[in-house]
Amino acid sequence: MIFVASGLSMDSFAVSVVNGFCIEKLRIKNILLIAVSFTVFQSLMPVLGWFAGNSIESYIRSIDHWIAFALLLYLGIRMVYNGSKDTAQRSCKEIRLPEILTQSFATSIDALAVGLSLAVLKVPILLPVVIIGVTTFIFSVAGLIIGKYSGKKFRRGSEIIGGVILILIGVKILILIDRYPILN
Repeated sequence: MIFVASGLSMDSFAVSVVNGFCIEKLRIKNILLIAVSFTVFQSLMPVLGWFAGNSIESYIRSIDHWIAFALLLYLGIRMVYNGSKDTAQRSCKEIRLPEILTQSFATSIDALAVGLSLAVLKVPILLPVVIIGVTTFIFSVAGLIIGKYSGKKFRRGSEIIGGVILILIGVKILILIDRYPILN
């Protein structure tokens, strides 16, 4: 379960690194807001998937990767666009709650499939959710700190780099679904 939790948390880690690039002053409030948001979504989605079980699995499975891709593509293009403007420094300093929630949702959709899988395998959900939540929180905090301090070196292009990373995460989701149809 730790490996599954680590795999699920990697997208949250990558997006946290991107967010760390853009945060002017990394305060405990920022860290907690972002890390808790990722943690709540990564923990809630397996629970929803587990309760949904087989009843809605076929409907969600056919579109979940497209939803995640569209959200990440939108956020990525927006960051690349803002990063290429002269006002990139100002727009990158402030990450708003709607963006954090969208990122949290987009990076947690695969956790829904994990919850569905756990339901099919008749695995109790409490311990996996705790492991996923703790792992996501740790990965998110680490990503923010790494992004903040590596972003100082790359401040000028960090928002563009971050946008490209978000787009690549979305593309990765589509490639994995295409390459491993069993995930779909």
